[in-house]
Amino acid sequence: MFSKAPPAPLTSSHGTAVRKNLLARARRPEIFALLIVSSLQACMIGPDYKRPPAPLASKWEQATNSAVDTGHVAYADWWSVFNDPVLTRLVGIAYAQNLNLRTAGVRVLEARAQLGLAIGEFYPQQQTVSASLSYNRIPGSLPYNILSNVYASDAFGAQAAWEIDVWGKLRRGIQSADDAFLSSVASYDDVLVTLTGDIASTYVEIRTSQAQIQIAHDNVTRQKTAVKIAKARHVGGVVTGRDVDQAENVLGATEATIPQLEIQLQTQKNALSVLLGMAPGAADPLLAGKTGIPDAPERVAVGVPGDLMARRPDIRRAELDAAAQCAQIGFTKADLLPAFTLLGSVGTVSSDVAKSSLSDVFTHASLIYTAGPSFQWNILNYGQITNNVRVQDAKFQELLISFQNTVLQAQQEVANGMTTFIGARAAVVYLKASVKAAEGALQIAMIQYKEGIADFTTVLTAEQNLYEAQNNLAIWSGQVPLGLIAAYRAMGGGWQIREGHNFIPPDTAREMENRTNWGTLLTPELTQPQAPGLPSTQDTGPLIRLPEW
Repeated sequence: MFSKAPPAPLTSSHGTAVRKNLLARARRPEIFALLIVSSLQACMIGPDYKRPPAPLASKWEQATNSAVDTGHVAYADWWSVFNDPVLTRLVGIAYAQNLNLRTAGVRVLEARAQLGLAIGEFYPQQQTVSASLSYNRIPGSLPYNILSNVYASDAFGAQAAWEIDVWGKLRRGIQSADDAFLSSVASYDDVLVTLTGDIASTYVEIRTSQAQIQIAHDNVTRQKTAVKIAKARHVGGVVTGRDVDQAENVLGATEATIPQLEIQLQTQKNALSVLLGMAPGAADPLLAGKTGIPDAPERVAVGVPGDLMARRPDIRRAELDAAAQCAQIGFTKADLLPAFTLLGSVGTVSSDVAKSSLSDVFTHASLIYTAGPSFQWNILNYGQITNNVRVQDAKFQELLISFQNTVLQAQQEVANGMTTFIGARAAVVYLKASVKAAEGALQIAMIQYKEGIADFTTVLTAEQNLYEAQNNLAIWSGQVPLGLIAAYRAMGGGWQIREGHNFIPPDTAREMENRTNWGTLLTPELTQPQAPGLPSTQDTGPLIRLPEW
């Protein structure tokens, strides 16, 4: 999670050898500072975060279905199960260009800089270096025994104030910033999961609309043939003009669905373009190549509900937000106790009075300094502070409940996705049989109509039934991959593709570097969580570390 290797924390686990090494280098001021504050590390006011119980099912309700595989799968690139190179390419473009994802990446950098601020608060909070040169006149009417009432003076100095973190307030602030930073990473991952799911869903919807349009065109061609037959029989005096009118009525209704479907298709393409970070219409060339609704595999690997705790970024974010707020309770509660501060100043002062000169400011004789401790205790504000602690605790409880609700909703989303996938597969089987039967019925109706043993209403009904069956088959054929996509999205896969990469693209990084000194925070090593990212297992770094410049 660091842009470079973090400084070693001064804890007892590092052993005596580390401390001896630090003592050997004690001339370095920062080592003195670390040794002073490391002795206070054990004192931490406020509650330590503990993961609340999460309402998790032991297994999925659909686990016994033959289409469900409860084995463990990483889901890093779940869209590859469709074996569609166009879809795979679209996901890659979206990862590189989507603007919502770029915004989430910049927020990660913002949270990382906020962490640096929290670390800086652990060290002298006030530092001032000053210099002055003044020309002074004392009123001549005052009874001063001086040669002249006009003189010049100059001064150089530095002063600092350092609140010692006796109660762990500032370390709680670092702890909260650490968790908030990791929460921003989880938010980025959640945006990435949503993005890959939206790309896949929109792509399937586009292919489904294209299939529906093709079906409509095929039925228009078929119905135009029926109109010609009806007209020929009407001219021959075999039937009345009613058959022609009915045939044209059905044809017109079918033709009217085409522009409606084309509007739907263009809207979906525009949505895909925006997801890809492109202007509407720019995605059309990318859809060339393989056509047709993507084929879903026969089985979906879903693991067990407990896998969601580590895999879903929104669950990680919800718990990290709760952990960050838990640390804020201790941060606020420390205001109930006295704050101990080390104050110090050093400088030189000189004037040109009598035998002195302004250049004496650079001599030892003009040296002045002060040093000493102080403390401040807001004993008359206890009502406000106590209620502020209560506010922070209530916020923490809200986030704990939100975490538990997120876990519940995640299971609901997975279950809904699997239900759609399984149910749509069953529906497709029935609809294929329905289409086959409708095709047979239309053939027989046309033959009977030509032979005069059936009226034209039978033909029209058969045409309408066939178009409806084919259209329903296309819709539910799309629901199969859409259900699978919903299940994979709900299982939280896809965010792993960002591992080893920066959170912002190179052009954005260059723009920010040219504008502001970001040090090493723009490198891919900014954060590489060793664990899934939950506060109970995530190494967020030591609470005592050197300032980040």
